[in-house]
Amino acid sequence: MQMNALSDPLLDITADTVLGGRVQIHQPRTGHRAGHDAVLLAAAVPAVPGDRILDLGAGVGTAAFCLAARVPQCFLTLVEIDPELAALAERNASANGFGNRSRVVVMDALARGTSRDKAGLLVGQIDRVITNPPFHDAPRHRASPGARRSLAHTGGDEVLAGFLRTAVAVLRPGGTVTLIHRADRPEALLAAMKGRFGGVTLRPVHPKPDAPAIRLIVTGTKGSRAPVSILPGLVLQDGYGTPTVEAEAVLRGGRAL
Repeated sequence: MQMNALSDPLLDITADTVLGGRVQIHQPRTGHRAGHDAVLLAAAVPAVPGDRILDLGAGVGTAAFCLAARVPQCFLTLVEIDPELAALAERNASANGFGNRSRVVVMDALARGTSRDKAGLLVGQIDRVITNPPFHDAPRHRASPGARRSLAHTGGDEVLAGFLRTAVAVLRPGGTVTLIHRADRPEALLAAMKGRFGGVTLRPVHPKPDAPAIRLIVTGTKGSRAPVSILPGLVLQDGYGTPTVEAEAVLRGGRAL
């Protein structure tokens, strides 16, 4: 991620770029900020032109807009509970030229029934759901400073299950959900997917060749009965700390995983 001269210290907002400068992101200077997770998430989505895409817990829209930069003519709905982040997501949509094919909804991603229907998130109408849900267990994790950052980071198995419950409700049969999550809880991920999604794929993300995975990128298909598959891992840096060719192709070049 690069920061540029458009940063606005008076508003406490920075203007950054991802995907090698292809996507502009306005985001709070402090708190939870866009990083590799959002870009990797977007790269893993099996979207095609014309798909209807829902980003649950979208923040300022980094993952959604990275996906839109790769897949032309997809239509985006971003759900974000924080009104200030949602406003920045709308700003980012316009800044990147996606305003005519995206909308931002201020809503809890865990909302059900009437609340979801009123927001236009009808049952079976979405092709792809993407999400980077809060994944730190609140009793074990020291909350991030600031209410907004804590909200973005802190969640547990019930929150994960809630995000996936929303995803399976709004997806069409054969639609997919893709999420990025901590790598030390694969059993929780698979338990949350069970009964909702099949054909689940797990792609580990490693910081260096000999290091344990730090993230899992997970995709599941609504209605599938196919077994779980573990895909080849993505290594971010070589043993000398230099970004790998594959990681650079994804993080800066916009290549799909």
